[in-house]
Amino acid sequence: MAALALSVLDQSIAVAGRPQDVSIRETIEMARRCEELGYRRFWVSEHHNLDSIAGSAPEILIAAIAATTRRIRVGSAGVLLPHYSSLKVAEQFRVLEAIAPGRIDLGVGRAPGGDIKTARALNPDFPGAGDAFPAQMDDLLNWVSGLPLAKDHPFHGVKALPEGPFTPEVWMLGSTTDGARLAARFGLPFCLAHFISEGRGAEEAFEDYHRLYRPSARHPRPYASVCVWALAAETEEKARHLFRTRERWRLNRDRGVFGPLVSPEEAAAEPRTRQEEEYLERLRQGALIGTAAQVGRRLREMAAAWKLDEAAILTWTHDPAARARSYALFAEEFSLAGSSAASP
Repeated sequence: MAALALSVLDQSIAVAGRPQDVSIRETIEMARRCEELGYRRFWVSEHHNLDSIAGSAPEILIAAIAATTRRIRVGSAGVLLPHYSSLKVAEQFRVLEAIAPGRIDLGVGRAPGGDIKTARALNPDFPGAGDAFPAQMDDLLNWVSGLPLAKDHPFHGVKALPEGPFTPEVWMLGSTTDGARLAARFGLPFCLAHFISEGRGAEEAFEDYHRLYRPSARHPRPYASVCVWALAAETEEKARHLFRTRERWRLNRDRGVFGPLVSPEEAAAEPRTRQEEEYLERLRQGALIGTAAQVGRRLREMAAAWKLDEAAILTWTHDPAARARSYALFAEEFSLAGSSAASP
């Protein structure tokens, strides 16, 4: 099996005690660092009306990252297509491809990206009558690729501009078997959101993806990836200390509270019930945290079990320096080009 490729998902996480706009600029700087470390891709997400996540407009953020990097692929994880016109999304990403030829990924998802009220503020017809997503994907793939729509299509003759020698690489994103099957149907690379599903149904999703895959002109063979929440530090003890921030966020999330990240010290000082402690202990047992070697071992086990070609790492820390250090340690563990930058 070929070596596992490594990429990054960044969500422009909000941190307590500082303005959210800082998180956007931090994402741009983190992309430059990840390029230096040798990561294959740097993806940004789309979320709405969540005080934890400042990244709400990936198409704009991608443009800034693409203009300030040279080699790393840049893309969305993902554009939430049910909110938008397929033509407009195709135009946006063809413009991005003109900014960074041969480096743009268009990851597409179906989730609302927030609560239903917010989803309807974005698109009053959400979720609409029936499932229009496959038809939207058909149109998007044609427009992104510069292929004409069928003669009986109501928008036959409409093109997504600008034209150029390169076209964005389209990915299907999902956290269930539904996304895997859609990726197989359209002959697209698939990335499973393990950080959402926590691995539930992953084996079935990847089995379906490989079994049902229909080769496409651009992707004659399936290409499988997983996006995991992971954190590395020099010692397991330090990683677990940093993880306290994530623990507190998870407890708050389960109460319906989506606030900015607090420091590990503040998180540790907050009182917890016995039930909460038991819940957190289960969370720790399943979390991908520790030294880079410990986490790397588990990522390689996932890759072998699910026939993965790539893994994307999502990391949250209160201190951006700890997050940057985590990515550097993973780069070193997986021998990425440029990983010598991980040395102190």
